[in-house]
Amino acid sequence: MAGNGSLATVLGLFLVLTLFHNPITVAGQSIPAVALFTFGDLNFDAGNKQNLTKANVPQGFWPYGKSRDDPNGKFSDGFIAPDFVAKFMGIPIEIPAALKPNVNVSRGASFAVADATLLGAPVESNNPIADASAQQAFVTSVTNKLKNDISLLYASGASKFVIQTLAPLGCLPIVRQDYNTGMDQCHETLNNFAKQHNEKIGPMLNEMARTAPGFQFTVFDFYNVILRRTQRSLNYRFLVTYSSCCGVGTHNAYGCGFPNVYSKLCEYQRSYLFFDGRHNTEKAQESFGHLLFGADPNVIQPMINVRELVTYPVDEPMREFWLPTTSSASDSTSSSSHGYEFY
Repeated sequence: MAGNGSLATVLGLFLVLTLFHNPITVAGQSIPAVALFTFGDLNFDAGNKQNLTKANVPQGFWPYGKSRDDPNGKFSDGFIAPDFVAKFMGIPIEIPAALKPNVNVSRGASFAVADATLLGAPVESNNPIADASAQQAFVTSVTNKLKNDISLLYASGASKFVIQTLAPLGCLPIVRQDYNTGMDQCHETLNNFAKQHNEKIGPMLNEMARTAPGFQFTVFDFYNVILRRTQRSLNYRFLVTYSSCCGVGTHNAYGCGFPNVYSKLCEYQRSYLFFDGRHNTEKAQESFGHLLFGADPNVIQPMINVRELVTYPVDEPMREFWLPTTSSASDSTSSSSHGYEFY
């Protein structure tokens, strides 16, 4: 990290922004110059998995990176959301994988790693057939660990946080394929699991903001961002939201990037919401970047975008707190939706 920077923000799964002491105007927007650091799992992995194992990882092979002609270790046909957030913030270099040798991390780095989980090994992270009490106990253990990790970052100097909620897991192509839901249905058991988790995030962060001096946050409602695109795909210019662009099976959900699998590949990636069974296309990732950087309360709240979070005075108490979403993703768009249909 740059020596004259102070750790100021954690975003997403997470994105960490370092504000420099000498602010400059970025793209005419009067926001400070920043460095961007990302943490999380395969959604934000910029190539770290490739540097942790000697085995070949699928995202290092075509057709990953196809839209950029560069299989670069990202689970997409091109860039991922943090790349676009960095671009909108005026960061002139691509955010690199932190574990890649000899990388320039002066303007940020990705610490996200595919298959990373809060509780440890992947086998410890999902049991969709557990009874209600076991599910509740599991969700509580996950959110407690998340709170602990955020507290550690806060104790290290981070003060501003954006947390991305879980996607509707039951709507992922790989889940639809595994549970034979057909083309029109999601696996609601896993969706309910994700909702239980997401409902705990806002109240947890509200509590931290009230008790930890200088703690600031916002929540990106990734669950409903994805759900709206699966329910009203044409509103967002996606033709296919139930199946992957790359893979094999009923929903093309497996095998993308594996050299021993003859995967199908769609002709036009930008018409698909998902590139593989779990991850989104570059077009979708770009829309997520726009939502994070400049959106409305239906997408991200209580801070309405990353730009506001960055410019909000450090150490100033928050004036607003997270509130439960009152409208369903399946509701028709109304005049009070602040233009959400465009996001």
